[in-house]
Amino acid sequence: MKRAIYLVLAAVLAVLPAAAQDFSLNTVVIDPGHGGTDPGAVSRDGKSYEKTFTLDIAKKLSDKIKAESPGVKVILTRDKDNSVALNDRAAIANKKGADLFISIHINSATSTAPSGYSVHVLGKSSNKNRDLFAYNMDVCKRENSVILLEDDYSTKYQGFDPSDPESFIFLQLMQNSNLEQSLAFAELVADGLKGGPISTGRGIWQDPFLVLWRTSMPAVLIELGFISNSSDLAVLKKDSERDKLATRLCNAFKKYKAAYDGTMVLDVEIEDQPAKAEPEKKDTMKEETKKEEVRKEDAPEQAAVAGVRYGVQIFAGSARLGKKDKAFMGYEPFIYDTGKVFKYIICVGDDISAVRKKLPEIRKKYPDAFVVKIEADRVSIAK
Repeated sequence: MKRAIYLVLAAVLAVLPAAAQDFSLNTVVIDPGHGGTDPGAVSRDGKSYEKTFTLDIAKKLSDKIKAESPGVKVILTRDKDNSVALNDRAAIANKKGADLFISIHINSATSTAPSGYSVHVLGKSSNKNRDLFAYNMDVCKRENSVILLEDDYSTKYQGFDPSDPESFIFLQLMQNSNLEQSLAFAELVADGLKGGPISTGRGIWQDPFLVLWRTSMPAVLIELGFISNSSDLAVLKKDSERDKLATRLCNAFKKYKAAYDGTMVLDVEIEDQPAKAEPEKKDTMKEETKKEEVRKEDAPEQAAVAGVRYGVQIFAGSARLGKKDKAFMGYEPFIYDTGKVFKYIICVGDDISAVRKKLPEIRKKYPDAFVVKIEADRVSIAK
């Protein structure tokens, strides 16, 4: 299993678009969920469809981004009521070299009580105490089950089965090199939707959505209310309210673009952690001592940072990898724990010029790598 995961990770890294030197956000792909023969979620009276709402909101968002950020190229995965395979939605973003992927959906539940918006990024459950397969599996199954409508889906998706928990376990194990940026945009979206037409916020989730796994850039999936809830449905039926939702998404996009382009710093503050007591050493427990040495070797190192240093961040993810992991291809990584993701940085040094000179060679293996500034309490894009 580990060997297969390394191979898939290498394949994902191989198609990552090279980051521009100025880190400008030039292209965004907006994905209206479902469409054509796949209506998505349907209202209880059978008159309203998820595919209709998502397309309208996506078009409004596209128009607003074009008007307010004229230098950005906006691409819709569909601009009419037609079917688009999940595989093709991500492929459109990958082929166009998109810097951001936004997938818009409407939620549904068997009960009429649940309401509100939620934002999702790729990964394992964001709550370590949550049983993903009991708590949120139904949503993942529903959004991924569209592949069953496609011809020869088992071949196209390498045997992925939306009804099989083992398929989701595999997605959970995937390393998302863009998780940090995806979370940054997700936070802006969640904050931007507060106090809007859909009043209840359901938080930010990490979930194994297939369409997010296939993308090779920062990506989020947004559930804008429940079509099964009468209050949310009443909002979604009004053109003016859908326009307000699109405006709030556009505002979140503009803030993210400002950060992405370097006019703000994309980072996460580190909360002070209480010092851990030294484990009691026992001469008779050699194996435990060896394990402790391994843990120390692989531990995040921000506590050891003195002053300012620089390095090349090759990827970030929710999974903590050992320093000798094959994903580092022989490099010695500096591991930085933000509290939400682990940042993996190589070629750390005091001279930013020397670090920058190594970037072209590093990008032959990690095309999306970039230079970062390392301080004791943060890692940020170097300017």
